[in-house]
Amino acid sequence: MFGLSAEKLLIIGVIAAFLIGPDRLPIYAQKLAQFVKGAKRMAEGAKTQLSDEMGEDFKEMDWKKLDPRQYDPRRIIREALQEEPEMNPAQKLNTAKPGRTMRLADGEAAPFDSEAT
Repeated sequence: MFGLSAEKLLIIGVIAAFLIGPDRLPIYAQKLAQFVKGAKRMAEGAKTQLSDEMGEDFKEMDWKKLDPRQYDPRRIIREALQEEPEMNPAQKLNTAKPGRTMRLADGEAAPFDSEAT
């Protein structure tokens, strides 16, 4: 969580307890508890709303499949670099094929299109 280990969070909590003092500590602990309960309530409300809007699809969705922690970026890049690029049929049709070249006679001018840019 934001690069903070458990030890660092404990130190921050102890420093905060000293700064707040014993008189105000119960008040701030109560505010923190209310904040956590409110955040949990909002998350549950969002989940319920999403479930209502998506219907049965939400219940059938495999959430483990969407977990980004299962992907190894090194493996994905390695596999992408090992694969040969495939040309789709549209690209195959658009590739230019060498046409016939006509030899011009000595002194003959090349064809010129005045409307071309």
